[in-house]
Amino acid sequence: QAKKIILDLRNNPGGYLEVAQDIAGWFLERGMLVTIEDFGGKEENKEYKANGSSQLLSYPLVVLINQGSASGSEILAGALRDNRQVLLIGEKSFGKGSVQTLEELTEGSLKVTVAKWLTPSGKTIEGEGLEPDVKVEMTEEDYDKGRDPQLDKAIEKIKEIR
Repeated sequence: QAKKIILDLRNNPGGYLEVAQDIAGWFLERGMLVTIEDFGGKEENKEYKANGSSQLLSYPLVVLINQGSASGSEILAGALRDNRQVLLIGEKSFGKGSVQTLEELTEGSLKVTVAKWLTPSGKTIEGEGLEPDVKVEMTEEDYDKGRDPQLDKAIEKIKEIR
């Protein structure tokens, strides 16, 4: 029965790339670029593409992000903005876009960064985050009084989309 979608990725610390890629496949055409794994010239970059059903492609969509949106949620938000010009609303995301591997040592283990995630347009996520298209901050008073100006703005913007 839905006619439009607000995808709330606030305080979503991400997760596995494959999950972000699968979710993107609901909103993007099959074969659209979701993210690029950039090895800094040590290896050829690897592209990850949408391979889902595209069942939600025709739905107007806006995405909510904040400083708690990281990793997989940033990959998803970046893919939706770059491919469908979806508005990102809220606050700048965290900026967790590194690919790490676990190296076993004689006295424990060490995580080593081997690559970084890029949005389809080539923007680095690591350390940069995603800037919202419509910036709306939450204040302590908003939290205390149960207000959500970010969601209010998302509702306003989604109503404008035909």
